[in-house]
Amino acid sequence: MALDSKIPGGSVSDKWTNYKDHINLVNPANKRNLDIIVVGTGLAGGSAAATLAELGYNVKAFCFQDSPRRAHSIAAQGGINAAKNYQGDGDSTFRLFYDTVKGGDYRAREANVHRLAEVSVNIIDQCVAQGVPFAREYGGLLDNRSFGGTLVSRTFYAKGQTGQQLLLGAYSAMNRQIGRGKIKMHNRHEMLDLVIVNGKARGIIARNLVTGEIERHSAHAVVIASGGYGNVFFLSTNAMGSNVTAAWKIHKRGAYFANPCYTQIHPTCIPVSGDHQAKLTLMSESLRNDGRIWVPAKLEDAKAIREGKLKPTQIAEADRDYYLERRYPAFGNLVPRDIASRAAKERCDAGFGVNKTGEAVYLDFAAAIERYGVDQARLKHLDENDKALVVQLGTEVVANKYGNLFQMYEKIVDENPYATPMMIYPAVHYTMGGTWVDYNLQTTIPGCFSIGESNFSDHGANRLGASALMQGLADGYFVLPYTIGDYLAPDIKMGTISTDSPEFEQAENNVKQQIVALMNNGGSKPADYFHKKLGKIMWDKVGMARNAEGLTEAQNEIAAIREEFYKEVKIPGTADSFNPELAKALRIADFLELGELFAKDALHRNESCGGHFREEYQTPEGEAQRDDENFAYVAAWEYKGKPSDAVLHKEQLVFDNVKLVQRSYK
Repeated sequence: MALDSKIPGGSVSDKWTNYKDHINLVNPANKRNLDIIVVGTGLAGGSAAATLAELGYNVKAFCFQDSPRRAHSIAAQGGINAAKNYQGDGDSTFRLFYDTVKGGDYRAREANVHRLAEVSVNIIDQCVAQGVPFAREYGGLLDNRSFGGTLVSRTFYAKGQTGQQLLLGAYSAMNRQIGRGKIKMHNRHEMLDLVIVNGKARGIIARNLVTGEIERHSAHAVVIASGGYGNVFFLSTNAMGSNVTAAWKIHKRGAYFANPCYTQIHPTCIPVSGDHQAKLTLMSESLRNDGRIWVPAKLEDAKAIREGKLKPTQIAEADRDYYLERRYPAFGNLVPRDIASRAAKERCDAGFGVNKTGEAVYLDFAAAIERYGVDQARLKHLDENDKALVVQLGTEVVANKYGNLFQMYEKIVDENPYATPMMIYPAVHYTMGGTWVDYNLQTTIPGCFSIGESNFSDHGANRLGASALMQGLADGYFVLPYTIGDYLAPDIKMGTISTDSPEFEQAENNVKQQIVALMNNGGSKPADYFHKKLGKIMWDKVGMARNAEGLTEAQNEIAAIREEFYKEVKIPGTADSFNPELAKALRIADFLELGELFAKDALHRNESCGGHFREEYQTPEGEAQRDDENFAYVAAWEYKGKPSDAVLHKEQLVFDNVKLVQRSYK
């Protein structure tokens, strides 16, 4: 089946402009008759809910947290990209577009990326108007810093708390609409099924996580903004509650799932310390602006460090291997995330890892502290040869830029990162795959839309740093509110949709049957037991490096775990009460299906591109080797009862404005 992306005609620069008139398709007075459900209230969902309500629609918003302020968007640290060119370094809409397509290893839909680059500049203006406290230069202008995969400074930031500040801006906009009665907020609710009436999405079945009650909610359209599925690996930088359930439920109802194997492994995370861990902690990519990544150049030094006989500060400069600067002199420590992660893994696999497990490299700020200290000493007419003074002044500058990140690292690791290099290692962070959407952000189910990280649309096989916040707010503030009007226009006179239809009853019964089956299972193992087993298989065989043998084994092993799960899982408590173990088990059940499709997708894609690295397909230098002739397409999977039976549909990627070439950051 050929997928229609509904990209409008004209040049790529017209493709967004043509859609600015969509808002006029629905008379403002008539929007009061239209209901929209928004599932997920992070940056994408929160901004969408606020904007849709501002435009006059009636919005029903759902989140499983006790407040939208606790959405995982709050954990984004480093910044948000926009092609403002405030630094005068040659940035432009086209350059942001090109960097994003190239960073995604030429596996993104060109038109969507160009639209994203175009609206990026509006996002900053919107957020400043909301009062988001972006960092500013001495003269009062908004400041920028660099992120991986670019040679310009286009990232706007609020210290190391950018996601939190942007989320508070969207939350304040939501609160205004809640006060006006245009948004009805359903906290502590989890969507467990999509209701389709006459072929269109007309509502959801949700579970009240406090009382256990199963509820029916109707609307003229449903928007999924539930984030990514990185927790299929068990250990990730995602919040522990982050899950795939909403996206997976619409997949099982007919929404195609695109490119599930495109997962981002972030290069700068605090390494795993033991089996006791339930999640991992991100250290912002912004740290690579000033931090230098290295390992000992000698195996004996690396071994001595692992054994506690040598400290990193005792290793001479000549005995350090700044391997990213050595391999990629043009971009150095600011290569894209997939490249930096694989390079760290290669060094650690070769025996140069520096923590007790051998899976860590150093992120060192000594050079930055010295550089900033000398600059400050000169500015203040102090003695730049006084090393103690230089270190003090430089430390103050670094603390002003990254202080909360350094504080977080010290609390977790119990080491002072100003005095000794940080230890970092790659970890699962983001998912570029997700529900397939057309140019209007509509899935293959009419009336069901997907925005932000829950869809596949903008990042290809690898996301550049600071682009997640950009996509989430672009979709929520500037894309969906325009495109959804095209779909809703015929429903103006439909009136309220009843929840008493057979379709709602059937969906509710399906949810209740699954819950009853899990509660009455009588097994002996907690849900986490199966999640950890799944996560180990995913990391070992479907992680940073993959091969046909491991992927085949992973599919079989995940299917076996899923079968064991339904026989052996034990859920305490009752279904009609607050029961976090039940909520967890329902999410893990979906992960156990997604994991198998994930491996299936990775096995079918016989190439390496971005975050999908097949060991059989690499250049002599160990870089990803694409196969543009056979795999320049979006792989969209249709649900057919179980993951192994999923049917592949292809959306061929057409590149009119960029040339398909081998990525080079050297």
